This record gives sequence, structure tokens and C-alpha cells, in this order.
Amino acid sequence: MVKNLITAVLMTIVTTLILGLVYPLVVTGLAQIMFKDKANGQLIERNGQIIGSRLIGQPFSSPGYFRSRPSAAGAIGYDAGASSGSNLGPTSQKLIDRVRADAEKLQAENPGKPVPIDLVTTSASGLDPHISPAGAEFQVPRVARERGMNENQMRRIVAEFTEGREFGLLGEPRVNVLLLNLKLDEIKPLRK
Repeated sequence: MVKNLITAVLMTIVTTLILGLVYPLVVTGLAQIMFKDKANGQLIERNGQIIGSRLIGQPFSSPGYFRSRPSAAGAIGYDAGASSGSNLGPTSQKLIDRVRADAEKLQAENPGKPVPIDLVTTSASGLDPHISPAGAEFQVPRVARERGMNENQMRRIVAEFTEGREFGLLGEPRVNVLLLNLKLDEIKPLRK
């Protein structure tokens, strides 16, 4: 019995050291060597200051910027520490009312054009950094007008930032909102 107890304790110590300390350190070290940018959250830095991540959505409220998907993460949205969806089902009156109100607001921005679904629904994490190409196209007239740019020029920039399917077949085409807005700030900063 004592022999079995000693064996069990030693196995616990050995597996804890290997799986709880050695393995995570090796994986972290390899990730830092082989994929440093990805391992550190794909942070975007400007003038020595971190302004965002390619992986986490953030709110843009100015009419001169493309807007991200709505977020239900945290009390005010886009809270990376409280990543989640709203968990409201398709028959939830609260969800129906919010989507309807958001769609009406967007419809006023672009009368007669159908509102892309991703501009009125949240992602599962609440932190999706992408919108669909249709969601970006819907916003082109407003952003172009606010920046004093030609809509066709704006469409070319959106096309440049449209990412295809992963490996040509997984997922859907998408546009990273932060990267697109940063490019617009480089090309034609907002008038103050």
C-alpha cells in the first residue's frame, strides 16, 4: 500500500512538472520564436503606442470611420475581459427590438439599400474585428462623404482590405475594420 502511495505521489509530481511547467514553457518559447506576432496578439503599434489588435474588434462612432459589428461583450460592448454574445434567441423580443432599431438607424443612413445582417447582429464573442464586404459596401457612401473622397476610390480601398476565404475554402470573405480605418487615416485624415 505504501509503495502504491509513493508511486502515485511521484507520478503526480512528475506529470505536474512536465505538463504544468515544462510543456507550457516549451510551447510558449517556440511560439515566441516561430510566430512572435501571433503569439503576442497581433498588436498594432503607431508612434510607439499600441492602438489595437488585428484580432479584437473595437467601436468606431465617428461618421468618418467604418463601423464594426455591434458587440454584446461586457456592459458597454467590446470588452475583451467579458467576451460573449448576448445569448438572446431569435424569438427574444429584446433582440428583435434592438435589431429593428439598429436597422432603422442604418436605413436612414442609406435609404432604400438593404442593411447587411452583420451590421445589426453581434458575433458569438462580441469581439469580431471583421465585417462582411457587403457591410463595408453599405458604409462606403457615408465614409466617403465624411472624408471628402470619391466613392469609387473608397471601394478600391475596401477591396484592397477584403480578405478571402482561409485556404480558399474556409469561412467567408471579410474586411478588418481597424486596418481599413487606419489606412484611411493615412490616405485622407478626417477633417477637423
